[in-house]
Formats: sequence, C-alpha cells, structure tokens
Amino acid sequence: MQRRVLITGAGSGLGRALALRYARAGAAVACIDLHLERAEETLSLLSGSGHCALQADVGSDDSMQALAIAVGERWGGVDVLINNAGIASGGPLLDAPIGEWREVLEINLLGVVRGCLAFLPGMVERRAGQVLNIASFAALAGGPNIMSYGVAKSGVLTLSEQLRAEMVPHGVTVSVACPAFFPTNLLQSWRGSERMRGFAERMMEASSDSLDEVADRLFAAAERGDFLILPTRKEKGRWRIKRFFPEFYFRKLVAMTRRKGAERKPE
Repeated sequence: MQRRVLITGAGSGLGRALALRYARAGAAVACIDLHLERAEETLSLLSGSGHCALQADVGSDDSMQALAIAVGERWGGVDVLINNAGIASGGPLLDAPIGEWREVLEINLLGVVRGCLAFLPGMVERRAGQVLNIASFAALAGGPNIMSYGVAKSGVLTLSEQLRAEMVPHGVTVSVACPAFFPTNLLQSWRGSERMRGFAERMMEASSDSLDEVADRLFAAAERGDFLILPTRKEKGRWRIKRFFPEFYFRKLVAMTRRKGAERKPE
C-alpha cells in the first residue's frame, strides 16, 4: 500500500524539498500550505501519483479540523505527519512586543499541536504511524536575540519528547528535527528585529548545507527512526559540546554572536 504523507508548509522551502523527497520514495504526498497556489506549485513538481494540494492555516483550530475532514474523506488517514509550517522571528526579549510572542507561539508551537490533534487519533486507532516535527537548533542552542522563535521551537522539542513516550503503547513513532541555518526562504515570514534578520541572512549565506542536502539527511534519519535529527553538518558537534562542556559552549556562543554582529546594541 502506498504510504500517505502529509506535510504542512509544503508550498516552499524545506516543506517543498521534503515533499519532493517523499514522492521520489513512492509515497503519496498531501501538500498543505497557507497559500493554495504554492501548494499546487509543489504538487506540479512531484513525481509519481496519488498526491494532492490543500489549503490550511496551522494557526487556526477550525482550519485544521476542516483539513482533517478533507484528508479523511480523500485518504482515510495519513501514515506520516510532518509538522513543518512556521514563521521566523528574532530579537531580544526587551524589544519583542507581546503580539509577536502570541503570533509565533500560535503558529510555531500550537500549529504543531493542532497537526497532532488532527491526525494522531487515526494513527492510534490503526496502531501505526509516524510524526515528524520540524523544530530548530534554536531549541537547543540557547542563543541570544531569538527569544520568541527559540522558545516556540523549544516547546516543539519538549512536545516531541513527551509525545514519543506517550505513543510507545500505540505503535506510533515520533521524531523531531533541529536544523540550524541553511539557504531557504524562511525569512519571507520574518517578524521582529531587522538587525537579527540581517544576522540570519548572513548565517544562511555562510552555511555549508544546501536545502536538498538537509532534506535528504532528514528523510534518511526519519526513515531509520531516529528521534533527535540534526540534519545540518556542524550541529552534532555543537550539541555534544553544549551537553558535556556547557560553560565552554556558552563562552563560545557569546563570542560568536558578538563577532557576527547579533548582540543587542543601545538605540
């Protein structure tokens, strides 16, 4: 039976790259995006058959419930749920308005919760399925000036850890991906500090990882059943340093952000 893979935020960037990768592996892919035309553009690029494009807003309860109904009518359920949709933000705590926090948490964290609430029940009933949540290395890095984004992505990581344990009796596996900077169009959704936006652009430009490489590594790790997936080259080493030498890591982190020009400067 053809695997049914649903990807939110599939209209561009990593979501589109993952859609292409799963389609090449023979899966039927549901391309979900806030903008239907982007989802349909991704759909037009997919090899194989059985795919579809649908519009949904992960920040809306009603929209995600409607998506679950539509997918249920079309497919009867999904085998792989990839909660990828999100927006980018950056800036220090004292400069981030509360409205930014609400928006980023609503989409980047509660959007993942909504995806799980919509499609996990069917997996639990079938006692089979896979959830792949896209977080960020920001969830692990403890870096400054990415307050709302880092906190939301940390929530995705913790949610994934807890959900992994909850799903063991039900035969559903859970993975979480934490990539760092790589070239993509995420900054089109930017909220917050323009200084930090420039920093993020420089980090993306300096990355040695391509979008397709990140998607391929992520796909391979998810297929192996890895839980914590670090699909960008340098992050495995950085994560080990933080775990075993936290104060050394902190000093290097502060030095790096100053060197790259991401520190908060007086107005």
